[in-house]
Amino acid sequence: MRPSVGFVLYALAAIVVLTLTQWNGINAYVQIVIMFIGINIILSSSLNLINGYMGEFSCGHAGFMAVGAYIASILNVWLFASDQVFGPPLFPPSSALFLFPVTLLIGGIGAALAGLLVAVPSFRTRGDYLAIITLAVNYIVKSSIENIQAIGGARGFMGMRKVVKSMTEAIDLPWVMIWIFVSVGITVWLIRRFVNSTYGKGMVAIRDDEIAAEIMGVNTRRIKMIAFMLSSGLAGVAGGLFAHILGYINPGSFTILKSTEVMVMVYLGGMASLSGSVMSAVVFTLLLELLRPLQVLKWVVVPLMLIVLMLFRPEGIMGNRELSDVFPKLRRWFQAKEPTS
Repeated sequence: MRPSVGFVLYALAAIVVLTLTQWNGINAYVQIVIMFIGINIILSSSLNLINGYMGEFSCGHAGFMAVGAYIASILNVWLFASDQVFGPPLFPPSSALFLFPVTLLIGGIGAALAGLLVAVPSFRTRGDYLAIITLAVNYIVKSSIENIQAIGGARGFMGMRKVVKSMTEAIDLPWVMIWIFVSVGITVWLIRRFVNSTYGKGMVAIRDDEIAAEIMGVNTRRIKMIAFMLSSGLAGVAGGLFAHILGYINPGSFTILKSTEVMVMVYLGGMASLSGSVMSAVVFTLLLELLRPLQVLKWVVVPLMLIVLMLFRPEGIMGNRELSDVFPKLRRWFQAKEPTS
């Protein structure tokens, strides 16, 4: 399969950033901002799958992020680091270099299974009722973690920094940033392929008229289940990466405020627009950093700016269009493959 020009450009940009990072051409603060942009791209793109393409209203994405973050972190600390709770590591710490993507994937699978808590009720509910269910799931996950003292409870869980250090000692490379670049590329590619497949057309049919879609033979239950599990699983992968950037997580990082941030990025970029989700994740992350000197006041300024945006451009930056719709010449670079299933 011939790689697209867009993929090659993304790979070149990633190599340039990683090279600058390795040779200290980018300071630690900028590195963290770049990594948070990557995390936010995964989160906004995955939530857009549900809220944008399928027309459902999910507002508990932080709960699935928490599931992935805790599963990946616990596995990594248990397997590759010496810890007061788990004791000595089961595997040599250097083996984290090869097994880190496996634990990250297991975290994503755990989050995808948690997504069933939303997928099953979605068979019978829509709109505001489903939003309440997703909120409830977010609180269930957060409260459950807070009451599991073996993993720190409300105090939080740490030890991931040892795992990252063991990978760096094995081969001196910025491994967390590498896996964020890889995960962002896979996420965008996967969602783009999914929305252009038969399942993606089924999601659009559900958004337009679910009853008509069922009459026309669309298996709405199967499509909802796959979409919710895919969206939740990707959020779980983002959570696992987020935990290893900070080296520490606690349930307070995955509240409704975090879910709201992800929703803001989705609506800022535009519903059912993958390009919009990527752009809004970049803009929103940089905006928060630029307004950081305002401290608490930034949470007044940012919502005000969003209100102005919603008044004058309620469809968001891209509406329901992709970048190739605005600039048709880009289609030869980013042309989607024909539907495969």
